[in-house]
Amino acid sequence: MLDRPEHGRLFFEQVIRENLDLGRPDQVQLIFARRVNRTTPGRFRTRVLTQGVTPSLHLDYKHTRIKQYHKEGRALRTETTINNTYDFNIGRRLVNLPALRQIGFAANRRLINLQRLSHDCMLAEATFQAIDRPVSCNGQRASGLRFADPNVHHLWHALLLFRLLPDGFRSADLRHHLADLRGCLDHALGPGAVTYQLRRLRLHGVIERRPHTNRYQVTDLGWRVALFFTRTYNRLLRPGLAAVLPGHLATIIPLRAALDSLDRRLHACLAQHNLAA
Repeated sequence: MLDRPEHGRLFFEQVIRENLDLGRPDQVQLIFARRVNRTTPGRFRTRVLTQGVTPSLHLDYKHTRIKQYHKEGRALRTETTINNTYDFNIGRRLVNLPALRQIGFAANRRLINLQRLSHDCMLAEATFQAIDRPVSCNGQRASGLRFADPNVHHLWHALLLFRLLPDGFRSADLRHHLADLRGCLDHALGPGAVTYQLRRLRLHGVIERRPHTNRYQVTDLGWRVALFFTRTYNRLLRPGLAAVLPGHLATIIPLRAALDSLDRRLHACLAQHNLAA
């Protein structure tokens, strides 16, 4: 079941795109736990049906078929149909039904385990929005930790310094590092402002307070988000924009060259169709 039905179709389309090789013999034998060789009958392929129907993924093994599709916009449904029980050396009497059910369920579980996504943007977006937007917890509210906000960026940098401290950090430690990052003296940053930032980080699950102390420690979520946000902003966004924006004399990189080429081609296309301004 998917907790965000509106993203289910996008999620399943990405599942299809990332798993087009599931019909290969080496993958099929993993799904059905059966040896596949040159004499094994059947066509080994992955079929994707999209026209006029709900998009679905089909895998075949002899006379057995697995069908996977997005059910009513709410769930990823996997169906296994065994049309010839002798494919698994099992008879056709009803007493063999429990054994066939076990084979089918096992194949479904192996399929899901084999399926993979290179990234889960739709699923991770909920976490990003939860960090970026205001949060309310047990009647307490805190503003969002907006990406690329300079003050928030200073917080991420400070948390990276505290991650390896075995006893955590205190409010005074955060105050000192924030003052350095902002280029001001410690007394310019009042205790109330630091308390506000601590409360903000705690309600977002980025830090947690150590029991019976006034010290805090960075959570696993906080560490990963701080590392990802700071590296993305410092190593990708800032130098990337400097390279691609017009009028900036940055080093020519493939991205800038590609954008310049695209811009020239668009202008040529507009001029050719008499659409130039």
